[in-house]
Parts: sequence; structure tokens; C-alpha cells
Amino acid sequence: MPIDAVEHAKRWRLILGGLDDGTGCTLTGSDLGMDRVLEALYDPDRKAGLGSSSPNVSRWLGDIREYFPASVVRVLQSDAMDRLQLRQMLLEPEMLASAEPDINLVSALLSLRSVIPNRTKETARLVVRKVVEELLRQLESPTRQAVTGALNRSARNRRPRHQEMDWDRTIRANLRHYQPDFRTIIPEARIGFGRKRSSLRDLILCVDQSGSMAASVVYSSVFGAVLASIPSVTTRMIVFDTSVVDLTEDLKDPVDLLFGIQLGGGTDIHRALNYCQSVITRPTDTVLVLISDLYEGGDSAKMIKRAASLVASGVKVVALLSLSDQGAPSFDHSVAANFASLGIPSFACTPDAFPDLMAVALKGGDLQAFAATISRGT
Repeated sequence: MPIDAVEHAKRWRLILGGLDDGTGCTLTGSDLGMDRVLEALYDPDRKAGLGSSSPNVSRWLGDIREYFPASVVRVLQSDAMDRLQLRQMLLEPEMLASAEPDINLVSALLSLRSVIPNRTKETARLVVRKVVEELLRQLESPTRQAVTGALNRSARNRRPRHQEMDWDRTIRANLRHYQPDFRTIIPEARIGFGRKRSSLRDLILCVDQSGSMAASVVYSSVFGAVLASIPSVTTRMIVFDTSVVDLTEDLKDPVDLLFGIQLGGGTDIHRALNYCQSVITRPTDTVLVLISDLYEGGDSAKMIKRAASLVASGVKVVALLSLSDQGAPSFDHSVAANFASLGIPSFACTPDAFPDLMAVALKGGDLQAFAATISRGT
């Protein structure tokens, strides 16, 4: 049998997962090991095939990392959460030490936060911190560059007082007006440093912490920490289910922030928007990002009315149906349509696109056009 045909048969054998599958292929070596770890997860006749002991789980987690690349390991871990009841096994520190840290694992840990035993909590924090630090490494620089770049123009003072003059920039901008006879320049354009103020824009991240929004909560916390470190933006972090919690003080450490979140429960968007409006002091300089699938468990009519009030006051509002890489989200289409009639765009956003979204929003750009660009996948 040609090599290509052998490889083809081997792949079908791994997919079908049975000795009498008609392929006539016998697996050996690493292929047999790969088949065994897949069988433990996907054999329909097997009930929690890895058993209940932590060593079996740890061994399986080590095996999948041996046979598969990290991207596939994450898929297998995600499937194992439900198929093999690993949510209970996650409570063991030995298992956590063997796991490949990713967004799905962090989401599971946050869901289990209130029931994780003390012996596992420190390991859980280490896992969460590893994921958060990797996300910060990837996302901090583009976010900072996009936001500060968008606000640089606003920071310049074109009508400076004498003590606010940026002499270096002013001289450079007026060199063409140099007067040789007087050995001086005529400063037709004057450039000054921005006048002292607490910030140029106020930003509120209002995040739905229902279970379906788990990945969005993780990314929101990381972005919130980055944005809070930018002096030209005052950032506030609000999370909600049927109650509202202001976690702004925890933005300095996204790990502490995440462990202050309790995933699950109902949803009261109206209550959250009401709280946000109560803390807004500069409506025309405020951007409110509502991160939610828009399924309202409270009074939808009041929610729409509250959103309309925010827009009428001058607040720039945008609704993100999800902030994750998990594909097209499920959301309440009728609420999104009502928001659109108010001029509030509603769309899903990937983490890679979020810095550009912030740049457009903070400099007063066209969010509807940005949403259209996102929906085209560009």
C-alpha cells in the first residue's frame, strides 16, 4: 500500500476509533497512544473514562500535550470539561498544575471560584495569572498605542498661554517664517502643552457576568487594567448580573479583579445602565461600552429608555455582543434593533480589534462605520 494511502487509512482509523471500522489499519507506537487519549475522551460507550482520580486526569493531560499541538490541546480540554466531568476534577491542585492554561480554563476556574477548596486556590490563582500575563503581553502595546494616538490631537493646545508654550514644537512648525534681517521667526502657528486636567475622556466598561459571557469577562478585565494605566483616560469597571458591582479599585491587578467576579446568575441590564449613569460627571466626554448579549432579565422597556437617556445626555454608547474569539454570539436581536434606532451600534468584537474600537470611540469617530468594517471581517 502506498505511503499516502497508509497515512490516509491511519487518519480514518483515528477518526472512527474502533478496531472493526473497516480501515484494516493497525496502530502502533505514538499513533496508538494518540488513539488511546482520544478514546478516553470521545468513546461514546465510556462514562467519565478517565475515572475520578486526579493522577489519571493529570496523566491524560500530559499525554494530550505530548501528542497534539497547543491549539488542539485547548480544544480537547474544553471538550473534556463536559464529556468527562472535569469540572469536579478541576478542584484538585495536581490537575491544575498539569493543565494548559487558556481562556476556557480560566473561565471554568472563575465559575468554580466559590467552591474551590483552600488547598487549590493558590494553584488556581497561578493558572489565572499565567493566562492574564500572556494576554497583557499580547494586548497591552497595541491598546496603549491606539488609545494614546487617538487622543494626542486632543491633548495639543493650539491657543496656549505663555506658560503653556511648547517652544520646541512651535519653533519647528514656524521655521519657514524665519526673518533673516531680524534673526527671528514669526510664530504664526503656536503649539502648547495640553492644559492640566484629570483626563481627556472617561470610559466605562459595563460587563455582563452571566455564564455565557465568561470569555468576554476575562478579556474585559485585561483591557480594563491596560486602559486604567493610561493617564489620558479615566477608566471605570462595572460588572453585573441581577446586582451591580463596581470593581474600579481592582483594575490595578486584573487577577484580583477576576477573582472578584462571580460568573452565572441572571441579568438586569437596566439596573447596570442606571448605575453607570449615576457615576457619569462629563457626559459629552464619556464612552460607555456595554459588553452583553443583551438578553434582559429585568424590564426591557426601562432598559431601552435608560439607554436613550444616556445617548440624549451626550454619552457615546456602544454594545459589544461579545469580546472574544469564540465566533458569532447568540444575542437578543430585538434589543439590538432598538439600540440601533437610538444610534447605539451592537456587534461582536475580537480582542485584536478592540484597541482600534477604543481609538475610534475615544476620538469621536463613526462607530457605525467601524461596526460595518468588523461585520465584513476586515
